[in-house]
This record gives sequence, C-alpha cells and structure tokens, in this order.
Amino acid sequence: MRKSALILAIAPLIFVITACSGESGQTANTASTPGTQATRNRWDTIKSRGQVICGVSGEVPGFSFVGNDGKYSGIDVDVCRAIAAALFDNPDAVEFRNLNAKERFTALQTGEVDILSRNTTWTLSRDTSVGIEFAPVVFYDGQAIMVRKSSSIKSLTDLKDKAICVQTGTTTEQNLADQMRKRGITYKPVVFEDVNITFATYAEGRCDGITADRSALVSRSSILPKPEENVILNEVISSEPLAPAVAKGDTRWGDIVKWVVYSLVKAEELGINSQNLGQFTTNNDPDIKRFLGTEGNLGEGLGLTNDFAARIVKHVGNYAEIYDRNLGPKTKLNLARGQNQLWTKGGLLYSPPFR
Repeated sequence: MRKSALILAIAPLIFVITACSGESGQTANTASTPGTQATRNRWDTIKSRGQVICGVSGEVPGFSFVGNDGKYSGIDVDVCRAIAAALFDNPDAVEFRNLNAKERFTALQTGEVDILSRNTTWTLSRDTSVGIEFAPVVFYDGQAIMVRKSSSIKSLTDLKDKAICVQTGTTTEQNLADQMRKRGITYKPVVFEDVNITFATYAEGRCDGITADRSALVSRSSILPKPEENVILNEVISSEPLAPAVAKGDTRWGDIVKWVVYSLVKAEELGINSQNLGQFTTNNDPDIKRFLGTEGNLGEGLGLTNDFAARIVKHVGNYAEIYDRNLGPKTKLNLARGQNQLWTKGGLLYSPPFR
C-alpha cells in the first residue's frame, strides 16, 4: 500500500518534468520550425494585406537594385512584380525589403517576408534543412573570379598564395574552398558578411581577386570606380541555379509562386508578350485559351482568377522581355542569355503544360 501510494504521488511530477524537457515529439516539432505558424495560409494574409512583401538584395544591378529615384529594378524585382500582377492585377502592390545573405533565410522562416527573390542558389541542404522551398529557376549562373587586367593572373593556378575576397554566408565561400583544395592551390581568403564591403575591399586593392556568380561580377563591376580595368577569368568553378523561395509548409502559396514563374516562360514559348497580348485574346488555339484564362478554370485551382497569366504578361511581360529589360544587349550589363534561353533554342528554360 505504501509503495502504491508513493507511485501515485510522484506520477504527476514525472509527467510535468517530461513535458517540460521537450521530449514530446509534438513540442519539439513546434520549437524546431518557428516559421511554420508565421507562414501558414500565407495567401490569405497577403490578400487581406493587399500587397506582397518581397525580400531582395537591392544591391545587384540587373537583379535587384535601387536607383537614384528610389525605384527598384532587376529580374528578381520583376518576379515579385509578376506575382503582384497575378494576385492583384497591380504590379506595384509590392513592398521590397533589402536583406543581406546572412539574414535572408531567417526573414523568410519567421514570416517577415512572403517570398525571397534574391539571387539565391538552389542547393540540397537549403532545400531540406533551412525550412524553405524553392520555386523554378529564374537564372542559371556559374561562379567565377574577377581580377585586375594589370595583374599577371590568367587562371586559377595563378592565384596561388594570393588574397581572394569572398562574401561569407553564401555558397560562394564553400565553392571556392572546394575548387582550390581539389586543385591543390593555397590561397588567402578575405571574408566579409557585407557584399558592399567585399567589393570595396577588392576595389581598394587589398585583394588580388574577388569571387561571386558571374552575373554578380558583371553587375558589380559596372559600378566599380574603374570597371574597364577588371576582367573575369574564363574558368567557371560551380553551377549556380538562382531561384525564388518561400517558406515550407504552405502548399498553396508555393504553388502560386511556382506557376507565376512558369507563366513568364510559357508566355515566351507561346510568343505572347506585353505588346501583342491583345492579338491573342480571340485566338482559338486551346493551349493559348487555357493559358490566358479565356477557357477552363486553371486559375481557380490556385485560388486566383483564371486570367492570372494574362495579368502577368500585360503588366510585366514574358521572360524574354524581363531579361532584355534588365540584362540584355541594350543594358550596360549586356549578358548573353546562354543557358537562360528557352529549351526550344538550346537553353534550360522549360514550363510544364498549362492544362
């Protein structure tokens, strides 16, 4: 009897201790995914707010950059404008927030931003352990190294024991270490968290070279004091598929972002752009009718209007228009599309069927 009474007396205490220790699977899961509650039913939150909050860099010309007039421009910016066009028929229903490489994932996980559209590389570890989900790739890139033309550096081998500026908190840092280790080349990494400080240090001559995605090197070199004095080495040391991302755990919002990106590609495939859109509204091609929402109810499956893709093209254009506007031959960057061509032209861009 005494033993039974003792067990009954301490049982509640054991229960309390166990619960507080976090051993319960339910308690542990809640603690380990802080962004889940913040991002669940995100489309409902965005709808009631009336605008999309988009996390960008704001410091990379051609991708996301704030001009002297305070306006944002770039491919990453236009992706967010395309989402706003699809949701609200208004590409300006966007609030942009500048995020550095270190804080970008936390901002997405905690719900500070609805989407991250910030020249971010899609990797396995980010896809599985950071609590984010990637949308389709909007730019296929590769990492390279930029040096001064006046130097004797012509290849990675020439960087032996040289100082190389690199931004931490990015895939760039690890890629550089991996490639130099594989080649047996010793070097001196000069590491900074801030991209501006990284490039400023290189511009001051404190580094012999600087590494980043090729597009970023072209972009940032355009605003260096003497851009013509720099050259990008031919060697590409990594593959960098850059894609927008949303927080995990919200299938509807993830699907909306995914199909907005595909709409940009599909519009180019179909030959539809912002200038000729009106000519296609009476077209009898079933693929075009479904895409523009004049037939079927594909938009309703996403919780949008059936003409969501037509809204995107009307306000922002197709992928080709976005690329040409920000990176094309008429811009200072003048980046050839290369891998970022449609699959029908030998590139990697491809959209699933709109049916």
